Amino acid sequence: MATMSKTHRVKTTHGSKRLVLLSILALAALLFLLFSSGGSGRKTLVDYFSRSSRVKRQHSLWDKYLYWGDRVDCPGKNCESCAGLGHQESSLRCALEEAMFLNRTFVMPSRMCINPIHNKKSVVNGSDNESWEVSSCAMESLYDVDLISEKIPVILDDSETWHIVLSTGMKLKERGIAHVSGVSRCELNDSSHYANLLLINRTASPLAWFVECKDRINRRNVMLPYSFLPSMAAPRLRNAAEKIKAQLGDYDAIHVRRGDKLKTRKDRFRVERTQFPHLDRDTRPEFIMRRIQKQIPPGRTLYIGSNERTPGFFSPLAARYKVVYSSNFSEILDPVIENNYQLFMVERLIMMGAKTFFKTFREYETDLTLTDDPKKNKNWEIPVYTMDQDKN
Repeated sequence: MATMSKTHRVKTTHGSKRLVLLSILALAALLFLLFSSGGSGRKTLVDYFSRSSRVKRQHSLWDKYLYWGDRVDCPGKNCESCAGLGHQESSLRCALEEAMFLNRTFVMPSRMCINPIHNKKSVVNGSDNESWEVSSCAMESLYDVDLISEKIPVILDDSETWHIVLSTGMKLKERGIAHVSGVSRCELNDSSHYANLLLINRTASPLAWFVECKDRINRRNVMLPYSFLPSMAAPRLRNAAEKIKAQLGDYDAIHVRRGDKLKTRKDRFRVERTQFPHLDRDTRPEFIMRRIQKQIPPGRTLYIGSNERTPGFFSPLAARYKVVYSSNFSEILDPVIENNYQLFMVERLIMMGAKTFFKTFREYETDLTLTDDPKKNKNWEIPVYTMDQDKN
């Protein structure tokens, strides 16, 4: 027969009553900050998360945020100038990696600056040197923020969510926002002080954001591959790439980096030098044909993406291949492309879909490349223009 034991009452002490009272008062103060509008008519975090339509990723009251700046590589030496898309992507990927490491939502700049050097129209087979008259573009015109958020939660710094987070952080004072400089991601992760803050306002390296990830030489520390952001292209850019790939059918591709990489300067003996001694030679049509002929047989459709400015520069390759460029798909691209960064985003997707793809420089050991020159070279060497010079 089951029996019911008597309930033992625990005698409440004066100290425990005081502790409970303090806890209740602290909770009430926090709720007041979250629910009050401050008399200004502004929404609070609770208002926003309870009333807004959550078609996209749902941001909860318990999310914590990481902010690196209102522009990629800014603050820093690149604030006055503007790096190319590749450098900015390296920096953006570094910031996203830190948000992923800290399990925080990354506050992404809503716009990306565009370097005029990399914003020329009519690439490869154009007849002029026109440029798109834009100095920046919306980040959402380049990337699918919702798709990125499936891996790392992201909000834009012009969003209502961000303004609510800032307002709430200021109300919480020292428990809301920390301005951090010269602290590693491991220190941020291990410190209980930083872990409980709503927002970490991070000042990255003044050189460039990606300097914070210099240990990416140690591959075990790399959380996001180089292909991550290219595969996160905005929906209309992905759609354009898919349409072009469908028209191309079975094809191969080469990416030929010339233009900005062919810079030379003279040493104190007036001898011309360059950082990539074989690049000018290796990216000329006759040398490209020699390099790719074993992997890409004659008669194949060959898509060429390049920043070469000389009209008809790659025409000799048409003797062996069915050569196509982005300009062959103007009916698809013209309604979509507003700057050269968007065009390169589309071209990367096209080249990633090729049966055989040759890059200009090697990034991974398995890459097929047009040159053996390293992608990063601090030395300035005498250029080599022929095979005989190379032997000598």
